[in-house]
Amino acid sequence: MRVNCQPSAISRQLSDRRYGSGCSHRLGLRFLLQLIALASCFWLLSCSRPPDPDTLVMIIESSPTNLDPRVGLDGQSERIDGLLFDNLLSRDEHLSVKPGLAEHWEVPDPKTYIFHLHRGVKFSDGRPLTSRDVKWSFDSLLQGKIRSSKGNSYRFLDHIEIPDDYTVVFHLKEPWAALLWNLAGGEGMGIVPYQSLDEMSRNPVGSGPFRFVSAEQDKEVVLERNEGYWGRKANLERVRFMVVPDTTTRALELRKGSADIAPVNALPPDMVLTLQREPRLGVLHGPGTVLGYMAFNLRDPILKDVRVRQAIAYALDRQPFVHYVWRDFARPAASVLPPESWAYDANVKQYSHDSQKARQLLDAAGYPENNGVRFHLTMKTSTEESSRSMAAVFQQQLREVGIVLDIRSFEFATFFSDVTHGEFQLYSLRWIGGNEDPDIFEYAFHSAKIIPNGANRQYYSNPRVDALIDKARTELDQNTRKRDYAALQRILAEDLPYIYLWYFDNVMVYSQRVKNLQLNPSGNYDFLKTAELDGSM
Repeated sequence: MRVNCQPSAISRQLSDRRYGSGCSHRLGLRFLLQLIALASCFWLLSCSRPPDPDTLVMIIESSPTNLDPRVGLDGQSERIDGLLFDNLLSRDEHLSVKPGLAEHWEVPDPKTYIFHLHRGVKFSDGRPLTSRDVKWSFDSLLQGKIRSSKGNSYRFLDHIEIPDDYTVVFHLKEPWAALLWNLAGGEGMGIVPYQSLDEMSRNPVGSGPFRFVSAEQDKEVVLERNEGYWGRKANLERVRFMVVPDTTTRALELRKGSADIAPVNALPPDMVLTLQREPRLGVLHGPGTVLGYMAFNLRDPILKDVRVRQAIAYALDRQPFVHYVWRDFARPAASVLPPESWAYDANVKQYSHDSQKARQLLDAAGYPENNGVRFHLTMKTSTEESSRSMAAVFQQQLREVGIVLDIRSFEFATFFSDVTHGEFQLYSLRWIGGNEDPDIFEYAFHSAKIIPNGANRQYYSNPRVDALIDKARTELDQNTRKRDYAALQRILAEDLPYIYLWYFDNVMVYSQRVKNLQLNPSGNYDFLKTAELDGSM
């Protein structure tokens, strides 16, 4: 392949420059060498190889930790596994389950699920996929043949029966309505071949639309189209995931044309707006499910009063932050669930910005102003720039109602350790993926899940909430569950253990040679199943 690169104007000018003798000559030579080195950097950045017409290059922030779907729990592992493996079930744009490898299923009683597999499905190495492979995928995890913490996701699974090659029967220890969700999507279980053990981490073999080719840590992962795929075949012949940890370098790779896609939310909003002006690039964005939220420590003597928490909610004005910081790539939130969820309910108490209402609640709670100050609170954040900027805006807004907010920023590991140990008054974090299913209510708000037993870091406890969660988690009728979860969301909006801030949009920057891109709310890599490359560009 020929690469046509011409020297830059800087390097051409350097070749004509003359310098005097002696000290000035040595200084001039040193300056010349420095300029040549600088010009070379610009020359390298300005020249790029023509893109391979058969390979889509997609930037990822880090290497997947493990492509065995029984083991890998990080985002990159789950998203790439979604291209290599099929689950028993899949999810639609409303975050409801739909058929996958299982073409249909029955639930004869609350503890028994019978799945019927598609016939004619093969792994990418040609082996047929049968019920034996499904049983092995779960048994190898639950029986400890594979070391993984993912087994906890299926703690209610008792045993699996396979009466024939295309029927799988799950027997549960107790009713568990979230089983179907946990068999679908990125957090579900990709099916591996029978007797697969640790070698699956090095050479993953699945039945998905792509097959694994190679991987080099901190450099790349290469996939090719699975020509024997049982479903709709991928349009792309090859996908190369290029690991680029640095944000600025990701933008440069896109501008040079050496990368085709920066995946969902891999670039900050200001950088996206800058790249949007590039004629060879496009920006695709749509609603996402990632939730930004603020949480309270309800054991704190000030924050245990619901009137104080509600006052803080009224004092915060989220809209300027959405517009000026997130550049309108976000939308205000009213629940831990995203609006796309079948269980989402918008008929809850809302907290539009109202400083006067905030002051009235604080007065009623017994915190009058004294020289403009009612009390001090401390908010912990990470040192990440957007987190500190957000806290500074909140600090200013709360000061208007007499609350002095002190900000303490820590390296993320220290910050997160404090949060998970309950060592905070206020903090802000994001739910990524875990809030797409209403099972999040049990994990984040049930009193039995107060840390260290779960993610109820607020020490929130309400017997009515516990009862609704317990009922909904075992109820099989989705309409009944939806009513229970609606009631639950109304209570949480009143009690306010969280302030729901915003849902982040899914934003993707891509080369114009990539066609037929379709984002979904979960922000996974399913768009690669339908994407095409325009060979004329």
